[in-house]
Amino acid sequence: MRLESHIAFGPHPDLGVVAEVAPANPYTETEQVLRKHHFRRHPDSGLYFLPSDAPYNRVLRAVTGAARVLQDAGLSVAADPRLMVPPPVPQSPDTPARKAVPAQSLTALTAELHTADRAMDAAEILQELLDEDFGAMGELEQLLTTTATWCERLDADTGLELGSRLRTIANHMAFLGDRVADVEGDLAVMPNVIPADAPPLATTPTHPHEDLLPRYGARAQAAVAASPHRPAHSPTTATPPSAATSAPSGPARTH
Repeated sequence: MRLESHIAFGPHPDLGVVAEVAPANPYTETEQVLRKHHFRRHPDSGLYFLPSDAPYNRVLRAVTGAARVLQDAGLSVAADPRLMVPPPVPQSPDTPARKAVPAQSLTALTAELHTADRAMDAAEILQELLDEDFGAMGELEQLLTTTATWCERLDADTGLELGSRLRTIANHMAFLGDRVADVEGDLAVMPNVIPADAPPLATTPTHPHEDLLPRYGARAQAAVAASPHRPAHSPTTATPPSAATSAPSGPARTH
């Protein structure tokens, strides 16, 4: 890794992902920032490295988080673009592997939509979502099916049932992808352009029903807190009998 900045992040053949600090680095709290983001100093090389078994997403958060703090402190920061390429997902011999490409951000795609003027521009953004090699739609479907297989390996009736539910959700994702592709195809042939006097997308109010949809994080926290199958963190907190025995509000599930 060639060092041309105050600090550089990149892959190392022996240590994994490392950070190299220039001798002339003027920021005295650099080591504190790196340690806060889980980097440790190697006693022989002087490089700062992450644990070799750190998952890709954790590595990416550590590098981007540390880089952002150091840049805000006025340092020049460089990062090897190879850090953006996720490791390939292990596959059975008869299953085609998805290509390892730089991670795609749905937030970045949404930001692109705020600058799109033509219908075909919006179609191109949806194309990135649906791309067979690195589209987020396909990645989510693969994550769901892999999680289903993981649940089924628990060798328990509950694991099999959860796996079946996840595979059903994955099928819904495939169906949803087809519907998004229909919209993408229609947008691609439309000559329409957003009028120059149209309000910015960020200031356009959402439809009323969108405001009523609960966020995934809130729903997940509520599910964990209310689940009679998961013990509470505090042994002094008792679950009211009505919470454990009340009937679900949705339709009954059939097996």
